[in-house]
Amino acid sequence: MLMVLTTISGLNSGCAKKKGCTDPDSINYNADAEEDDGTCKYEGQVVFWFDQTTAQGLLNDGAISLTYYVNGQIIGSSASNLYWTGAPTCGQDGSVTYTKDLGSFKTQSYNFSVKDQTNWEYWNGVININANFCTKMKLSWTKSSQKKCKD
Repeated sequence: MLMVLTTISGLNSGCAKKKGCTDPDSINYNADAEEDDGTCKYEGQVVFWFDQTTAQGLLNDGAISLTYYVNGQIIGSSASNLYWTGAPTCGQDGSVTYTKDLGSFKTQSYNFSVKDQTNWEYWNGVININANFCTKMKLSWTKSSQKKCKD
């Protein structure tokens, strides 16, 4: 009888914890994992938008359509008269939303640019995209945005 108990005890002590991604912010989160194995992968989103004032400024400046770039690659386009009264959610119909695979990082910085049909750049800068989050990037009209300064 003592021999049987020793054998069963030996089997239980040899059980390994189930490994996997234990971060709920990752796209491959494993709720059953007991130990993180370093395989977590992340993605985040950004939605670009502007209000009626910006739309009117763009139209007055001759901008008919806009093309959106992230790290030099086209991610979408929109008509200059398509504006929002408040920030849209990522993926909302009519929005310019970009989903980025962040790899094993929870946040990454990217260059963005917005140009009109003549390739005039109205906005550029750096945006941080964070894991499991929708970043809302409002594009605002300023006098310096204009192709020609108007008094």
